[in-house]
Amino acid sequence: MATHSESLAETLPFADRPVEKAPGHWARAGKTVLRPGGLALSTWALKRAVLPGSDVVEFAPGLGVTASAIIEVGPASYVGVERDPNASARVDAIASGVGRCVNADAAETGLPDESADVVIGEAMLSMQGEKAKRAIMREAARILRPGGRYVIHELAMRPDTIAEEPATEIRRALARAINVNARPLTVADWRRALEEVGLVVEETRTAPMALLKPGRMIADEGVRGALRIMRNVARDKDLRERVTTMARTFKKYDRHLCGVAIVARKPKESQ
Repeated sequence: MATHSESLAETLPFADRPVEKAPGHWARAGKTVLRPGGLALSTWALKRAVLPGSDVVEFAPGLGVTASAIIEVGPASYVGVERDPNASARVDAIASGVGRCVNADAAETGLPDESADVVIGEAMLSMQGEKAKRAIMREAARILRPGGRYVIHELAMRPDTIAEEPATEIRRALARAINVNARPLTVADWRRALEEVGLVVEETRTAPMALLKPGRMIADEGVRGALRIMRNVARDKDLRERVTTMARTFKKYDRHLCGVAIVARKPKESQ
């Protein structure tokens, strides 16, 4: 699924921006797995989604790493919904023969009511404001068939009882570090938000938020991929400073951050 960082850099939506202005997840280090809980948590979530034989919609597929994993297990169909036109074209090529990718916003997909068995979104709701989060969740509920599953993998704050002041501090620090207005919720708040749009949460799993730690890098990217990323960072002074800032921020708030995967179901009409 992963590709060389040299070719990835040509497809990154922000690859032509200076490092200090590019969102951290898209910086030119060559990182291919950009999920808060890592590849293992993504794999767990995709297995719980029951993808084989299902009509699957993926919100914000980005580079297409998860799209490739979905297609490999044999869905009945695949539709990606991607706002960036370049990323949309890339995923459309990946899905060729199985499905397509539409250039649209996840809050307004244009897809028919009750047309999907599974909707998947990874590391995209955390970057949305509260109204946008709810709009995207409502859209997922709208396009799901009764009994269908909405599976998310997002950044979360912990514990559930964290006070507003430290939560605000964490969000601001993340925004400065990764140049994206990250708005993670607690696990309880993620569950509550899904329930508010009419979904039933069935399973939840968390994992450490260790995106830039060596062990996670090797687990996510493999030894060669991790070495490639380290080489790219070592060669690029601006990038090195940027990654160092991100790593320090993640370390500072380590005990308050985690990745969370949630499987929610749309109730059947009889329920």
